[in-house]
Amino acid sequence: MHNRLYERFDAQLSQPLRRLLPTWLAEGLILIAKLFWAMLFGILFLLALIVTRAIWQPDWALNRYDALLIYALSVQALMLLSGAESWDEAKVIFLFHVTGTTMEIFKVNAGSWSYPHDAVMMVKGVPLFTGFMYASVGSTIARMIHLFRMKFAPYPPYGLTLLLAVAIYGNFYAHHYLPDIRNILFIATLVLFWRTRMWLVVSDKPYWIPLPVAIFLASFALWVAENVGTMSNTWTYAGQEPWQLVSMAKMGSWYLLLYVSFVTVTFVFRDMLIKTPLQRDAMTGSLVAKS
Repeated sequence: MHNRLYERFDAQLSQPLRRLLPTWLAEGLILIAKLFWAMLFGILFLLALIVTRAIWQPDWALNRYDALLIYALSVQALMLLSGAESWDEAKVIFLFHVTGTTMEIFKVNAGSWSYPHDAVMMVKGVPLFTGFMYASVGSTIARMIHLFRMKFAPYPPYGLTLLLAVAIYGNFYAHHYLPDIRNILFIATLVLFWRTRMWLVVSDKPYWIPLPVAIFLASFALWVAENVGTMSNTWTYAGQEPWQLVSMAKMGSWYLLLYVSFVTVTFVFRDMLIKTPLQRDAMTGSLVAKS
């Protein structure tokens, strides 16, 4: 699936753009197109939040939250049946549903945030469409790995990355009862991953970015998405006014949660984790082990 997805995308978009446009412009457009395709589910979901907020009426027979669940299930099914999403990616999505919904139930009942409207498909104050919000993050990561033929090198000992992910995930629960250790966890992510480069191929040339920097940029994008959620009155944070931006502390939370997300994806996709450093070969432009 990894190779087929890239080859199809390359044949339909990358090759024509490289033939018609200067290299720098073609690379930029291919980068944007791949990012859009990778984030397709998340983008469609955010659009649904905005549209339903604008049109939904309280006297309609179907609750807005239940409509969002039906919409998310329909989009998910369509993407799987059309081949736009692979069954390997569906496995990742299922894992995110489980971990995301579990956290939602705990956090809502702890008073961290709430869902102000009713729904039939709701468990302990959490509408079931929320699992798809977390699943969209996992789906995006998995699709980016495919589309950009990503490699992560040098990757730290896998067992340590699992321990870090468990510690981060556990702290989201434990800090309600024990001291919050998120500052220690921030440092731990840098210590463990500071040498790890995220290698990605836009069209035919590999580029790299430090993994912590990539995750920081992604956390900002998710903070923006959080504001779409609150301004569309889909969920509200404790003490937040409708017109207020989401606290930047939520960006820090997403930064940590993205490491959990990334490690969760590695349960299914392990071939992109390389123990030794990589470099771009000066002659062929391909990635080779660093000498």
